[in-house]
Amino acid sequence: MIPMVTEKEKMLNGELYDAGDPEIVAERERARDLTRRYNSTTVHDQPEREELLEELLGSVGDECEIEPPFRCDYGHNIHVGENFYANFDCVILDVCPVEIGKNCQLAPGVHIYTATHPLEAAERIKGLEYGRPVTVGDNVWIGGQAVLNPGVTVGDNSVVASGAVVTKDVPDGVVVQGNPATVVKEID
Repeated sequence: MIPMVTEKEKMLNGELYDAGDPEIVAERERARDLTRRYNSTTVHDQPEREELLEELLGSVGDECEIEPPFRCDYGHNIHVGENFYANFDCVILDVCPVEIGKNCQLAPGVHIYTATHPLEAAERIKGLEYGRPVTVGDNVWIGGQAVLNPGVTVGDNSVVASGAVVTKDVPDGVVVQGNPATVVKEID
C-alpha cells in the first residue's frame, strides 16, 4: 500500500498543497502565538527572547538577535547561523526551509519569501499554494526593505542593497541592487 502524503509533506517538498489543512493551520497559529509573545518583549527581556526564538525557529546559532516586530509563517523551517542579526519589521514566509549562514545581518524591513502561488486562477481560488527554499550564505548583509523571492540563493560574502528585489541567485562576493536585482559590483 502506498502511504498517504500529508499536506505538510507536500508543502515541505515544494508541491502544491492545501494551506487550509488543519495540521498546517495549527502550526501557523502556534507561530502567531510565539511571535506575538516575542514581539511584546522589551530589550530587558533578553532571556525570554532567547527562549522564545529557540522554541519558534528550527535552529538558532549563538548570538542571535531579532528586533521586534518579527513575523513568520511557521518558524520551524527557519535556520539561522551564529552571529545573526535582523532589524525591525523582518518578515520570513517559511513554507519551505530558509537557511541563513553565520555572520549575517538583515536591515529593517527585509522580507524573505518561500511561499508562492499558482499562476492559474482556478488553482489559486482553491487555496492551493507551494514554495521554494531560500538560502543565504555566510557573511551576507541584506539592506533595508530588500526582498528575497522563493527559490533564490544569496552567495557567501555578498551584499543585497536596500530595496533590491532578488529574483535569481546571487553569486558569492558581489553587490546586487535594483528590481530585479542585478550585480553592480564585485567585492575584493
